[in-house]
Amino acid sequence: MSLMSKLLMSTLIATVALSANAQPDNKTLLKYIKRNIVKNPQVKVKGITILETKQHKDLPGWDILLTTMDLEYQKKDIHAPEMIFVKDGLATGHLVDLKSGRDYRNEIKPTVPANMYDDAHLLFGNKNAKHKVLIFSDPQCPFCQEVIPEIFKAAKENPTKLAVYYYHLPLLRIHPVSDVLTRVMHVAQTEGKVDVVEKIYSLKINPQETNVTKILAAVKKHAHYSVTAAQINAKEVKNAIKADELAAGKMMVSGTPTVYIDGEWDKMRNGYKKLIK
Repeated sequence: MSLMSKLLMSTLIATVALSANAQPDNKTLLKYIKRNIVKNPQVKVKGITILETKQHKDLPGWDILLTTMDLEYQKKDIHAPEMIFVKDGLATGHLVDLKSGRDYRNEIKPTVPANMYDDAHLLFGNKNAKHKVLIFSDPQCPFCQEVIPEIFKAAKENPTKLAVYYYHLPLLRIHPVSDVLTRVMHVAQTEGKVDVVEKIYSLKINPQETNVTKILAAVKKHAHYSVTAAQINAKEVKNAIKADELAAGKMMVSGTPTVYIDGEWDKMRNGYKKLIK
């Protein structure tokens, strides 16, 4: 169980009745969150913000509210994403197709806001390219190693068609080595050495490795790139990785690779291919 799950102790099985308005107001949503989402009495619900309202072709009449809950736990502010399905005065956190078992909560993600397409995250392609591809990835994720280098290659070969924006999401419970690797990648990118970012994806290393000296030596041997422990431990580097992880939370991203094309989630991660034909 994740830390967020422990905090919320959500048990959204039944649909909860709201007011009969087409879309509940903030006061009603807060009441819903307090009664049905945040079950931990130690967590204070301070507010909720609707970031976006979406619809799905398979769910006629349902509004899907993509929200951020403002919480306080042990005197720390937490901004947690939450999805709420609303229709005819009813609300629920899950809508499941009983025949297929398909949970539509897993089918929907927010639209990428324009401010996420910034120069600091542009990795390959031209910023004025026809299409924008945004990626959350961990270089040690096996699925990322299959998919992401191909997207990089496509953008390098078609810079006027594809611009790739890259966000770090190290999955440290699975491969702790990514803690250091993602910081190395960030430093390399800020130095304009984007080839190093790409090379890290083919680095063979024990995913459980945490020895900084060994990891940096492996990077130097494989990617021909030297970086010091002081560089990757700089406050601005750690803050940049943290900011990427916070961005993932806002986008309701929990796994890698997660890919967006022109603002919308590309579940199959191969939509870019038809854009370069």
